[in-house]
Amino acid sequence: MIIYDKLWDVMKEKGISQNCLYKNYGVSRAQVYRLKHNQVVYTSTLDMLCKILQCEDISDIVTYLPDPPPEAP
Repeated sequence: MIIYDKLWDVMKEKGISQNCLYKNYGVSRAQVYRLKHNQVVYTSTLDMLCKILQCEDISDIVTYLPDPPPEAP
């Protein structure tokens, strides 16, 4: 599972609000909704966010958590 919890922290540190993403950078509200709910987003959106936030690595805004192993029957 991919989670975007770090994204909101970095945005706060950089002083960039969700509203700023909509108005100044053209990020759609649908993509922000999907980020907030850890849903699938376009890689182009992640690329744009990394540029906006001047990330050194995508891991600055994204965390990968492996799915738990399935339970044995």
